Amino acid sequence: MSTHPNQLQFTLEPDDNERLASLCGQFDEHLRQIERRLGVEIANRGNRFQIIGSARPAQAAHKLLESLFQASVTEVLTPERVHLALQDANIASLLESPSVPVEDEAGLIRTKRGVIKARGANQQLYLKSIQHNDINFGIGPAGTGKTYLAVACAVEALEREQVRRLILARPAVEAGEKLGFLPGDMAQKVDPYLRPLYDALYEMLGFERVAKLIERNVIEVAPLAFMRGRTLNDSFIILDEAQNTTIEQIKMFLTRVGFGSKAVVTGDITQIDLPRSKESGLRHVLEVLREVEGISFTFFTAKDVVRHPLVQRIVSAYEAHERAHPSS
Repeated sequence: MSTHPNQLQFTLEPDDNERLASLCGQFDEHLRQIERRLGVEIANRGNRFQIIGSARPAQAAHKLLESLFQASVTEVLTPERVHLALQDANIASLLESPSVPVEDEAGLIRTKRGVIKARGANQQLYLKSIQHNDINFGIGPAGTGKTYLAVACAVEALEREQVRRLILARPAVEAGEKLGFLPGDMAQKVDPYLRPLYDALYEMLGFERVAKLIERNVIEVAPLAFMRGRTLNDSFIILDEAQNTTIEQIKMFLTRVGFGSKAVVTGDITQIDLPRSKESGLRHVLEVLREVEGISFTFFTAKDVVRHPLVQRIVSAYEAHERAHPSS
């Protein structure tokens, strides 16, 4: 490898056309994706690459290409995979700081069905906060992994017998739609609101095991209203979509936490579906509990979105619009 002021050249071995095609993508779309994110130019002839740009973005692109080329041994690379690799590399921090953060065990969640890895600095901070605090808040836009990682932590705690049960709750608030009368019993009525929590559980534990654990009351998925009057000991409790709680509801939830329990509250204060006359309990919590010892707050931004790259751009566009038109 040779380095010049604004040019970095290197060779990827072995010279494997199939792996190189996977790395570059159709019509070099993967290389263009990396160029846009890092502000560099990438050219190649076969397995010989040249990156033109500022020193540190070029080094970041070099490390990323080497990592993706190694991954191409076992998988066909896609634009989504490249996007996630950029998230994993924590590119924003890499470009700001001379030291590259080293992944440690705190960024990994181990369950019987596999290892779940934190993507980027904020997700790693989120997991560390959950490990070290009994009440934790994850606040930020859709697609940043707030709920998914919280459920993963809960599953890990259950499998390690650190808690005796999991309790997952959401406020049953319609997202800008009037659903009208819903037929069925109470479980069937609230089921649509709780579906994202079920989906995460099924992925991590399997459908049959989740069904058995729910039947034995080891896992309880319920609307927030069902928490009133209870004290929850030896439990991992998750409150999802907390931006749609009232001040009274979130206070009620937080005071349910008993001995040996851990609580995670997730929400996006830019997507509140409450009536305009109601203040969001999550917004109020930021004012009241921000300095309370033993409570952690992790704030996610558009840079942390791990869904389709377009989702990240949508979130950024809305944030920019709200800054420019704060009263709209």
